[in-house]
Amino acid sequence: MSTKQENTAAEGAAVEERCSLSSRLSYSLTDGCGNLLYCIIGSFLLYFYTDVFGLSVAVTGTLLLVTRLIDAIDAPIWGCIVDHTKTKYGRSRPYFLWLCIPFAVFMWLTFTTPDLDGTAKIVYAATTYIIAGIVYTGIQTAITSILPNLSKNPGERVVLNTFRMVGGNVGAFICMTFTLPLVAFFGGGNDQLGFSMTLAFFGVIAVVLFLVAFKNLREVNVENIRRIPVKESVRAIRGNWPWVILVTANLLFWIALTVRQSTVVYYCQYYLGDKEIAAMINGFMVIQVLGMVSIPFLVKHSSKCFTMIIGFILGIAGHVGMYFAGTDMTMLVPFWCLSCVGQGIACSMPFAMLSDTVDYGEWKTGIRASGFLTAIGSAFCIKAGSGIGGFIPAMVMDAFGYVPGAAQTAEALAGIQLVFIWLPLIIFGLGILPMLLYRKYEQQEEKILAELSAR
Repeated sequence: MSTKQENTAAEGAAVEERCSLSSRLSYSLTDGCGNLLYCIIGSFLLYFYTDVFGLSVAVTGTLLLVTRLIDAIDAPIWGCIVDHTKTKYGRSRPYFLWLCIPFAVFMWLTFTTPDLDGTAKIVYAATTYIIAGIVYTGIQTAITSILPNLSKNPGERVVLNTFRMVGGNVGAFICMTFTLPLVAFFGGGNDQLGFSMTLAFFGVIAVVLFLVAFKNLREVNVENIRRIPVKESVRAIRGNWPWVILVTANLLFWIALTVRQSTVVYYCQYYLGDKEIAAMINGFMVIQVLGMVSIPFLVKHSSKCFTMIIGFILGIAGHVGMYFAGTDMTMLVPFWCLSCVGQGIACSMPFAMLSDTVDYGEWKTGIRASGFLTAIGSAFCIKAGSGIGGFIPAMVMDAFGYVPGAAQTAEALAGIQLVFIWLPLIIFGLGILPMLLYRKYEQQEEKILAELSAR
């Protein structure tokens, strides 16, 4: 075959690996409706528990940490379950159908406040929170693990992941911008009723969108899917250093993100003097889509690991700027937007790169454990990061004398500023360190794909 013919064949194969616009948009819906519900936990659960449900800040912090760490254990279990799944619909896709309604119901229950006291209230909060998290892990595992099976083309995977992240950003934007206004609208001053009705409203929307995604998405080579035993899934980690590096960086990112998102309402209410500003501030998070859509360009002209580092650096720069802005909104908002652009990049990249670590694991061990590896790399990091990221600010604010719903002392305000401004900045910086080690593995991707194709 001539060089021209080879190039034509390669181009044809590449075209075949491009997914339709309908598939790309449907993939964006999965993370969109997932974030529509689940981002409420990262942004408002700490506030909901302390200032609406009536739990103390110390109890809430401990509850968030313990339940999230317990809940995080289910990530590798879900990964093994997905890897062991073989249906006519594929390996990952069926879970959009099976789990969408339980996910919506238990998210609603998490933000619903029955008339309970003492230990019963804590038990209810812990139980609903854990079950909601378990179901979400199943859906999140399916969302991430399906990507390597939607296309074999690494470039198309980046495009698909960009669609996913943009969709997720839209869901997060709606959640964080409209949750508090909807709480006020539905509750009429009763935040307990308002949160419950808002979650019911978002839940119906999420179920419908998950069903649309299930209908339109397709996994390639379904007939070749085989069930992977648990032992083989675990073996896929052996020597998979790019996966270890990526998981470490992603965990640090989610800790930092949860710290900042769970404290923004406190910062607005007590430091800036108006809780309603939180809706506006969160609304500006839509700007992170600029970071997400820039990823294909940045990756093309640099590398995946450097692109993620850029995200961390922009996040750091934004928080430094917000410190100097103080209460000046004309300065604070632009720096908040800068950090959001970085957040969009740093949040998106691991999901695209996890597919590459699946390829690396298959090349290294002969085992393609997409469910197991992506479950830990995504759902585990999100949940463990959320637990740790919710615990740290709660403990710091408690140590600085924070009292829910009261006028705060100067010391308490300093604690709120510490957890909102400085802790995310420091953790973003720590996230850069493991990514500096990823480059050498990224340089092997073409070789790995060629050898896998030849097997």
